[in-house]
Amino acid sequence: MPATGDGRAPDATSSAGTAERSRSRRAHSAPRPDQAAGPAPIPHPRSTPAPGPAEPARPAAGFRVLVVEGDGPGHTLFDSLAAELGQHVELHRVDGIREALAALPPHPGTGRRGQRTADFQCVLLDLGAPDEPGEPSSDPSDGLDGLRELLQRAPHTAVVVLTDAAGAELGAAAVAAGAQDFLLRQDTGGPLLARALRYAVERKRADESQRRLVEAEIRGQENARLQRHLLPTPLLDGADLAFTRRYRPGRRRALLGGDFYDAVRTKDGRVHVVIGDVCGHGPDEAALGVALRIAWRTLVFAGLTGQHLLTTLQHVLEHERRSDEIFATLCMVVLDAPPEDGGPESAELYLAGHPAPLLLDPDGPPVLLPLDQAGPALGLLPCDATHSVWPALRVELSPGWRLLMYTDGLVEGKVGAGSPRLGQEGLIELIADHQAAGLTRGRLVDSAIAEVEELNGGALTDDVAVLLLERNPVPVIMG
Repeated sequence: MPATGDGRAPDATSSAGTAERSRSRRAHSAPRPDQAAGPAPIPHPRSTPAPGPAEPARPAAGFRVLVVEGDGPGHTLFDSLAAELGQHVELHRVDGIREALAALPPHPGTGRRGQRTADFQCVLLDLGAPDEPGEPSSDPSDGLDGLRELLQRAPHTAVVVLTDAAGAELGAAAVAAGAQDFLLRQDTGGPLLARALRYAVERKRADESQRRLVEAEIRGQENARLQRHLLPTPLLDGADLAFTRRYRPGRRRALLGGDFYDAVRTKDGRVHVVIGDVCGHGPDEAALGVALRIAWRTLVFAGLTGQHLLTTLQHVLEHERRSDEIFATLCMVVLDAPPEDGGPESAELYLAGHPAPLLLDPDGPPVLLPLDQAGPALGLLPCDATHSVWPALRVELSPGWRLLMYTDGLVEGKVGAGSPRLGQEGLIELIADHQAAGLTRGRLVDSAIAEVEELNGGALTDDVAVLLLERNPVPVIMG
């Protein structure tokens, strides 16, 4: 999502200072030369098998051709075709469409148990072929009807048709109906026909690959639209809050991950904000995150909050998850309606195994909110367990407050080439640097994520969700 807000770009001195601090973090965590590991030994097989007799060379794999013959001079042509194709190609010759359909695989679900039929890569159809053996076809449309039956029975098989000079228009109609090519019988010899069959098979393969590619693109576009619509639209009308959010799934070519967030304002003027993380990174976890987010919004509008809401949400998780080992961490903030005199505000913080938010002080470094009253992750313990409680922590917010909520994907990235993680302390230092550079709102969040990825040496593998809230005296801004 594009960054919006009133963030200003840092001057050259601030940018240089930030870059220097980034390099110092990487240098601090880089391994020393004396710690470099030596080359790994080359593995050797445990035993060498005794040489056995050499296997005879296998012939090159060919393909099967089904020839649907008709009356007339085609028989001589088919004889020369068999000689031209060689021994690596199986040529099956049948009389008429009915015998051809009997030789092709049956429709799915209609074949008898144990019945086996050959799988042909190409069908050579003489459009003068009779409907029944010994009965010549007088109506040219009968040939097209037989072609349509063949294409319906074997949609992935290449088809080449033969016609005489008077049936050239019929051959063109056959190509329009789905055949790969048509040839005039009197102008075709064995070598030309063999080459046409091979080309038809390759064209059919190319057409099938293109069709699968188009289908995959359509499915990808549909999945993207579906995932995009599953992301929330915060409902904060009248809240006078600046709300910046960033969301990056860890899976490649995905728009939705196991992280979730939402923000709504209820009729009493309170603002409810949630951010959570379902363990795991697959599509099942993404679907569960969507289910939890929708359930959370529904429960908030139903009037639930605090311990009662989190207990009910855990019941939803327990019924929706595919395994008892799946759990979700969650951070929920409930902002009271701001006082009319413009004094300090207050909020309730609920933590369920989730990293604590950062309170950004305009005149000092970020402060990590206390974790003393944090409860377990949802789904980790039964709801009736003694320790399965999520008490509220009352937080006082002075004028000019900003609250940064995030998932653990932002702090679990590596710092340099070693194994140390950035952690919450590293995040506090990083955010403080970017605040000192004069960045706010969307630019602050974007630059922080960019530096986390730079320190990690590339894109983060875990899902990342970041929310930045602040009291805004002008109408609500969403970035």
